Amino acid sequence: MVDLSWLDVATPLFVGVGLSFLLECQLEPRAISPWRRHWASLCIHIGIWFLLFVFELVLFQRPWFAVFNVLALLLLVVQVNNAKYHSLREPFIFQDFEYFIDVLKHPRLYLPFLGVARTLIIAAGFIGALYGGISFEPSLFEWMPNKDFLILLISLMVFGFGLFWLGANQKLPVTFDAEIDLKQLGLLSSLWRYAEEERKHCCIPSRDEFVESAQASDGALPNLVVVQSESFFDARRLFSGIRTEVLQEFDAIKTSAVCHGQVEVPAWGANTVRTEFAFLSGLSAESIGVHRFNPYRKLAKQGIPTLASFLKSLGYRTVCVHPYPASFYARDKVFPLLGFDEFIDIHSFNPANKTGPYIGDVALAEKVCGILEASSTQAIFVFVITMENHGPLHLEKVSEGDVDRLYSTTPPEDCEDLTIYLRHLGNADRMAGMLRDRLDVLPGSNWLCWYGDHVPIMPKVYTATSSPSGQTDYLLWAKDKTPGDSTHLDLKVENLSGLLLQEMGLIRVNKNGSSDSC
Repeated sequence: MVDLSWLDVATPLFVGVGLSFLLECQLEPRAISPWRRHWASLCIHIGIWFLLFVFELVLFQRPWFAVFNVLALLLLVVQVNNAKYHSLREPFIFQDFEYFIDVLKHPRLYLPFLGVARTLIIAAGFIGALYGGISFEPSLFEWMPNKDFLILLISLMVFGFGLFWLGANQKLPVTFDAEIDLKQLGLLSSLWRYAEEERKHCCIPSRDEFVESAQASDGALPNLVVVQSESFFDARRLFSGIRTEVLQEFDAIKTSAVCHGQVEVPAWGANTVRTEFAFLSGLSAESIGVHRFNPYRKLAKQGIPTLASFLKSLGYRTVCVHPYPASFYARDKVFPLLGFDEFIDIHSFNPANKTGPYIGDVALAEKVCGILEASSTQAIFVFVITMENHGPLHLEKVSEGDVDRLYSTTPPEDCEDLTIYLRHLGNADRMAGMLRDRLDVLPGSNWLCWYGDHVPIMPKVYTATSSPSGQTDYLLWAKDKTPGDSTHLDLKVENLSGLLLQEMGLIRVNKNGSSDSC
């Protein structure tokens, strides 16, 4: 009886292992075949499978049910991976598990990108496993003594952990190019290696720009507004039929800007915090390893020298304005550590301020103008993170007159998302003009820095027009700058804050560049 019981457990277990590799074939991008992978990645994959199987067996005592439950979980990750890769050109990584909680808190930001078909596939997988397991498979307790069941669990756990330990002990190399690592290691092994890397001691690089100051000669500190504009880039590069007036204020500001150009950002379509942290800290993705994917999970919580902390040390009042819950990305906990005195979030806005599903850029500009007017005795740094142009764009509708107002020629088919995007982009343009006008009339020297965090998610549009490089647009504007002297300079976003401080006269030119140190 005992031998038969072990066989009845081993059969579904090893069938499940085979099906798990088969399910990996549905990944986008597809991982290399199991027999071509390093043996350690196979040990990690099979070891994790065994341990998950044991966990399910403890809960339900039904081997086949345990198998299909684990497969349903794997199917969920595969489908989420494919949805992410389709929208963001990046596969699922360990750090993305945090978003499963965020889906419950902010469903509109995530669920629409998963799609109806994928949602139904995932639901069918879990419902099928639940119904089949409970209805047709008897519990092991009905034909196996409790002692034998315990021996079975311990044996499987020891074997699974042993395989996992052998593989994990090899410390398989990772490139932190998520697509390459997924292809080389497979799904479960790549997830484990990214989790392992995040647990390592954080070596915190430093930027010389945020250490040594060079006060302006007259001793006055200029006010500074920095706007990280959601999904902002010059969309006119996609299609020549977009009216130039869509960004008329931005164009006008560029003519009198200190400098402007395109900025290389570490995000595509989403993951705003990557660009945000790179700008504030001046640190490149290469310098922070696995923390490049979400620097607020662990790295930033240690406290990092930033533009905000540097300005605060000079006597600035530092304020962040973001019309969304401050708890998103744990900004309410992280931003005080980065040098911000105050965080103004969505609770300071009226729901009537929405333009579409989010607080509009015009209302946000009015809020910032009010902060500037109220701050007359102390220099202020206002860091603004906008929300209006946040997707998913396909949930909104094209309004009557949008096409005629935004295009000089009829756009290609499947460009509804572009029309909606341009409608919001026009409001971002109005915001830029409002801030410039307010800073221009305030006394003293005032500066405006504007840049986009990433390009928007519009896969159908990019198929119909052209695919952007991923670079966004920026400008640095100063009050009383002579029109026509603007310099065109393309750069990386981690170098933008240093350039800003240099142009403001708040740091000396660093001839040796930045230095990384533990």
